[in-house]
Amino acid sequence: MKKFSKIISLILSVMLLLSISVVSSYAAGENAPFRINCTINGDTGTQRGFCWYTKSETDTKVEISILGVPVNSAKVEVVGSEKFEGNYYHKAVVSGLTAGITYGYRVGDGNVWSDYGYFTTDNGDDIVNFIAVADVQASVLDRMEKGANVLDKALDHQIGTDFVVNLGDFTNDSTNEEWDLYDQCFGDMNLTYSLVPVAGNHDSNANWFNNLFTLDTSESVTTKNGVNYSFDVGNCHFAVLNTNDNIAISKTQLTWLKNDMNSTDKDWKIVFLHKAPYSLGKDAKWPDMWYIQKYLTAVCDETNVDLVMSGHDHMYLRTKALKNQAIDEDGTTYVLAGTAGDKRYEIRKFLGDTFMKKDLIANLVVQKDGYANCWDDENNSWDEVNLNNVGGCFNTVSIVGTTLTLNSYIVKDLAEGEEDNIITNTDTYTRTKAAGENEITFTGDNTVPKQAYLENKVIDFIHFATYTLTEWLGNFMSMLPAILQSVIVEDTF
Repeated sequence: MKKFSKIISLILSVMLLLSISVVSSYAAGENAPFRINCTINGDTGTQRGFCWYTKSETDTKVEISILGVPVNSAKVEVVGSEKFEGNYYHKAVVSGLTAGITYGYRVGDGNVWSDYGYFTTDNGDDIVNFIAVADVQASVLDRMEKGANVLDKALDHQIGTDFVVNLGDFTNDSTNEEWDLYDQCFGDMNLTYSLVPVAGNHDSNANWFNNLFTLDTSESVTTKNGVNYSFDVGNCHFAVLNTNDNIAISKTQLTWLKNDMNSTDKDWKIVFLHKAPYSLGKDAKWPDMWYIQKYLTAVCDETNVDLVMSGHDHMYLRTKALKNQAIDEDGTTYVLAGTAGDKRYEIRKFLGDTFMKKDLIANLVVQKDGYANCWDDENNSWDEVNLNNVGGCFNTVSIVGTTLTLNSYIVKDLAEGEEDNIITNTDTYTRTKAAGENEITFTGDNTVPKQAYLENKVIDFIHFATYTLTEWLGNFMSMLPAILQSVIVEDTF
C-alpha cells in the first residue's frame, strides 16, 4: 500500500510543479527569500517547519497548496523573525495538515514569494524510506558542488524518500558566505524534500544551527550550539542528538535520550548524531569520542536502539550488531555514514583493537584518493584497495514492516573526459526483527528546565574531566608508540 501511495505522491508532485510553474513569481530584491528549507517538526503526518532568510525586514508568511490551490485549513504559526548576522531569518510552523498528502508551499511576505517547493506528510503505515549524507564541510564553490552532486544522485536513486537526514557539518566555518554557497548548490533540492538536520561541530557557532532550521525545540536541552529532538515516521521512532553539547554529550541529554526511547512502542528505534561512537578516523583518538562510545552505547543497549547513524570522521564504517561493546545479533548497529564531500580521512591503524576492535567491523570503505581501502572480512583486514571508492558517499535506508535494509553507495569522482559518475554499491545490510516487542516504560515530562541544564553543566564538565584523566589518558598513552610510528612513517596523526 505504501509503495502505491508513494507512486501517487510522486505523480502528484510532478503535477504540482507543472500546475504551479505558470503562477510562481520569481522572487527578487531585498525581500526575496533565500536559504529556504522545510524540516521535520513534531507530528510528521500533520506538521512541518519552515525557515528562510531575507536581506530586509519583511512579514513572515507561508502558503500551503494542493495543485496550486491554497489550503485554507493549514494553520501557520510564526515562531521567530529577527535580524541575525546581517540578514533576517524567518521561522514558521505549519500544522493542521492531512496525513499522506503531497502539498506545495511557498514562503515570503505575501507580495514577494519564493519558488514553490513540496513535501508529503506521513501516512502512518509501516514502509519508511530515507537518505543519509554527512560532512560536505565545504567552504568553496567547487567542493560544495561535489557534495550537492552526491545528494542529487541519491535523490535520483531513491525516489519518494520520506526525508533526507544530513548528519552534520553542512559547511566548514558556518559563515554567511558559506551558507550562501550551500544555498546556491543545495537550494533547489531543498525545495523537494523534508530535511532532518543534525548539528555538526562545524555548525556550532553560536545560534547558527537553530536560526537556520525550524525544529521542535520543546525538549532540547540547549539550542545555542545545536538541537536535540525526536519524531515518528510510520513504525519508526527517531531521535536526533547534539554532540556539541558540553564538549561531547551531556549526561542531561543522555537522560533525555533514555526517556525518549522508553516513551515509544514503535518497532524500530533509530538515532542520528554527528560524532561517531565507532570510527577509525583521525578524530577517534580524542576523549570526546571515547566518552560518547562508553556512555551513549550504554543507553542504546538499555533502550534497545536498532540503528545509530553518525558522521564526523569522513569515512564509511558499519559495525556488527553490538551490545555491551561485544557482538550480539540483538544489539545496535552503528554506521559512520562516510562523507558526501571531498575532504576524506584515511585509517589511523593505531586505533584498531584500541578504540575499535577489528572483529567488530562489518564493513569499511575509505574514500580517499591513494588510500581507497575497503574491509576484507575473510582476512580481517583493511588493506584491500578499491579505487572505485574514491568519491562521495550516500546511504539509503528502506524499512518494510519488520525488515530494514541499508545500502551505502560511492559516487566516484569524475576522471578527465568522463561525463557522469560511476556509482558503486559498497555495502548492503539487512535486519529483520519481530513486531510488537517494544513497550512504553516512560510517560513523564521529558523537558529540561534551562536552570537545571546550566547547573548540570558543571557536573557534566567534572564528569568528563574525570573520565579524561582516569580512562582516556591511559588509553592514549598506550597508543602513543603506534601514534608516533604513524606520524613518522605514514604522516598521519
